[in-house]
Amino acid sequence: MSKSIPHDATGQPVAKPIDPGVRIGHVHLKVADLERALAFYCGVLGFELMQRYGTQAAFVSAGGYHHHIGLNTWESKGGSPPPPGSTGLYHVAILYPTRAALADALYRLIQAGIPLQGASDHGVSEALYLSDPDGNGIELYVDRPQDQWPRTPDGELQMVTRRLDLQDLLAGRTA
Repeated sequence: MSKSIPHDATGQPVAKPIDPGVRIGHVHLKVADLERALAFYCGVLGFELMQRYGTQAAFVSAGGYHHHIGLNTWESKGGSPPPPGSTGLYHVAILYPTRAALADALYRLIQAGIPLQGASDHGVSEALYLSDPDGNGIELYVDRPQDQWPRTPDGELQMVTRRLDLQDLLAGRTA
């Protein structure tokens, strides 16, 4: 039996919101080929290999964290991506600290010949969309400062989807 959330007299939920300090710590992906996945996440995107579990799993990170991404073949070795129209992960979003760092990621993708599936300016962020070798959706993005986020006249968040100028992004790359 599921618990219902209590509501006030106006019908609004009164449940306490999650602690604002909560963050997504890591994602763990099923892959068909561990070496191919490591070549993409470490070789192309530049994550650091932190640990291997034999030939079946590996953990990679940015900045020495124990792991941001886990990769495993425990239930997926040699497998294929889920078919269209099925449920599952839409994409993993990887937040870059600066626009220059995102530009460097775009440069790495171009050098590796990895095609983008999209590139958007969402007002709150700028994002690149692609798939990893196993068909997992990947978003590489940088946030704008909150005081620059687009808002309605009432102050509500108003995200958009506009074409991202990739040449302008690349121009901000520091060598």
